[in-house]
Amino acid sequence: MKITFLGHATLLIETGGKTLLVDPFISGNEKAKEKIKVKDLNPDYILVTHAHQDHILDVEAIAKTSGATIVSNYEIAVHYQEKGFKAHPMNHGGQWNFDFGILKYVNAIHTSSFPDGSYGGQPGGFVLSDHEKNIYIAGDTALTMDMKLIPLTTKLDLAVLPIGDNFTMGVDDAVLASDFVACDTILGYHFDTFGYIEIDHELALKKFGDSGKKLHLLEIGDYINI
Repeated sequence: MKITFLGHATLLIETGGKTLLVDPFISGNEKAKEKIKVKDLNPDYILVTHAHQDHILDVEAIAKTSGATIVSNYEIAVHYQEKGFKAHPMNHGGQWNFDFGILKYVNAIHTSSFPDGSYGGQPGGFVLSDHEKNIYIAGDTALTMDMKLIPLTTKLDLAVLPIGDNFTMGVDDAVLASDFVACDTILGYHFDTFGYIEIDHELALKKFGDSGKKLHLLEIGDYINI
């Protein structure tokens, strides 16, 4: 499984012969828009954790050119279906066996509304299994006890956690989250995009390292394989 960081909370995941794009926010991200070209992205699926603009800005443009299926909570999926896009609705605790593997929609503590203020359903994250590797994509969330449920059924190889603080959990809570999900390999995201979520990279790496964990802070366009 190859995971490329496209800035903010946007990931490109290649697995099972398919390409999954998570929370595409590129054209409005000053740090990413010159490095990543929206027109070059051709995913099979677009996973959306919640409806905030910094997670859905480029969904329609990419889905229109790629024909990708949008996977999200019921409200977000229906929103896009009504606009003529292909979508697969999910809800918390449910999973589905897709052609790339199994996807489960899990709880997150955050808010979720479209840019016009309309209801975007309840936010969530995803547990992705390609039958060889398992990853947890937390989405925008606070630290939550629900995270402790994940390792009861799934042994994770990677946890993707927000670490920017202010709008989500910060580094200290993310270290605790990695304990909750019983995963020592972490990909940090949702940091540095704008002033509210800028972090001290060296300190973040040290805090995870002192806890016996490996934190990956990727440059935009860089990737890891698990």
